[in-house]
Amino acid sequence: MVERVSNWGRWGPDDRIGTLNLIDAAARLRGVAAVVDGEAFPLGIPMSEAEGIQMGFIEGRVNPTHSMVAVDHPQTDDPGWVAFSEDVVTFAMQCATHWDGLAHTSYGADPDGRVLYNGYPASSITESGASLLGIQQIRSLVSRGLLLDVARAKGLELLEPGYAITPHDLDAACALGGIEVEPGDIVLVRTGQTAHLALEGRPGIGGRPPARDLLAYTWPTPGLTVATAAWFHERDVAAVAIDTLILEVYPCESEDLFLPVHVLHLVEMGMTQGQNWSLGALADACAADGRYSFLLDATPLPFTGALGSPVNPVALR
Repeated sequence: MVERVSNWGRWGPDDRIGTLNLIDAAARLRGVAAVVDGEAFPLGIPMSEAEGIQMGFIEGRVNPTHSMVAVDHPQTDDPGWVAFSEDVVTFAMQCATHWDGLAHTSYGADPDGRVLYNGYPASSITESGASLLGIQQIRSLVSRGLLLDVARAKGLELLEPGYAITPHDLDAACALGGIEVEPGDIVLVRTGQTAHLALEGRPGIGGRPPARDLLAYTWPTPGLTVATAAWFHERDVAAVAIDTLILEVYPCESEDLFLPVHVLHLVEMGMTQGQNWSLGALADACAADGRYSFLLDATPLPFTGALGSPVNPVALR
């Protein structure tokens, strides 16, 4: 599979954005052409300590904390003068809805040491961050977005826990939406998993009132399989995002391979991937009028050296 999907050298030995090279003016204009009524759908989940999704599975990946450093503070001794309030937020770059950058994953494919996308050494990541593949390499991330509603294509509100999404499932979702993936498209895969988060405005599972169940959201989780990497590669998908915590099916397909889809996407393909996207309201709108394509703006924060970035993606239909 590695040889089948590898993009190393495809855009030159110095390339640092991988499949995002596939987003060109034509891809963006397809997105613009998909806008019919101008309705905007924010796809980010709340960034808050109280409503956060992190449960301590990964050391240091914590929910955001918010504190005030100035509260209505006057700029002079005159109490009638203008005053300002200021705040500070501390968060993990992948604490909520986010992109994984290409420096997020490495593995020992090279006898000389662990490697990142395009053969860059994992040693390029230091205590100062990623010197070569930091998220700031992505100057913009705007293209046509396509919703592949796998859950709805199977006649379900959400996929079963631990369901392994296959290329056949992706084909069925394309057929449901009447869409054909083209080079430079951003694919959003819906499992329905965010129903467990009881996001505002979304119904509960089976018509029941919404109830937050963070453990059910995090494990076990449906997700992409190794075989789908070739599906994305063959169609020249620019980036893929999903409404789950891990992106790939978990527990993993094989006990011998830990998070292999991360390795294939980020290291071999150079394909930026996203997790924890809220796709429910967008999916309802797409199902209502049969339009599953849209203009998507999901540009990450240009934080130098970061391995990922929170994002509040917006789909414009």
